[in-house]
Amino acid sequence: MSPAESRRASRGWWDADADAYQAEHGSFLGDVDFVWCPEGLREADAHLLGEVAGRRVLEIGCGAASCSRWLHKEGASVVAADLSAGMLRHARTGNTRSGVEVPLLQSDASALPFAEGVFDIVCTAFGAVPFVADSARVMREVHRVLRPGGRWAFSITHPMRWVFLDDPGEGGLVAVHSYFDRRAYVEEDERHVPTYVEQHRTLGDRIRELVGAGFVLTDLIEPEWPNGHEATWGQWSPLRGRIFPGTAIFIATKPA
Repeated sequence: MSPAESRRASRGWWDADADAYQAEHGSFLGDVDFVWCPEGLREADAHLLGEVAGRRVLEIGCGAASCSRWLHKEGASVVAADLSAGMLRHARTGNTRSGVEVPLLQSDASALPFAEGVFDIVCTAFGAVPFVADSARVMREVHRVLRPGGRWAFSITHPMRWVFLDDPGEGGLVAVHSYFDRRAYVEEDERHVPTYVEQHRTLGDRIRELVGAGFVLTDLIEPEWPNGHEATWGQWSPLRGRIFPGTAIFIATKPA
């Protein structure tokens, strides 16, 4: 799967799925809130980005930009970027509905249209990274636009989930795939044109991508399923979440 094919598929998928995605998950994500993952970990509680007031922040793969609006409310200067015009349409609607206006940019995460060293923080909650064929290039681009000492934080589906079916029930507790099979998950239309592409990397792969780009990994968070959280989000469920992790959050810094 080439980077161009993966990019086309992701743009087309999220443009077409934006309405359904927001209808299903919009209330969980909120209009002005920073939710890192289906486990419900919030930046307001976790403080993974550190002090954000007065910081220049770029959110890539922003979706409807609820995280960016929360950062703006906390005093950050934010740009919210996404590949999908469909998702940015919902971001614009969210700006209007909430009264919290953040700049919106349609941009490929592997070719960020910014000068070097202009941001203090770059972040994404399940955006961009899992859908880019050359994710090592995304790491290099983020490193480029961060100032020395800047922070890069991103959440993804935990790589070990690749071993299991996307089944929130008992069928999703049985290992069926090799953790080391790095072939992309691809859905195709009737003409065999890719319509959805998601990439798999191991934990070690992700760490090597970060280190190779020049980052120092400072933390790796695997959120536990909280008591009282009984909602199901796709493959995420209380049954699976209480047995093995569903999310990995990487925190890295660009050396000063």
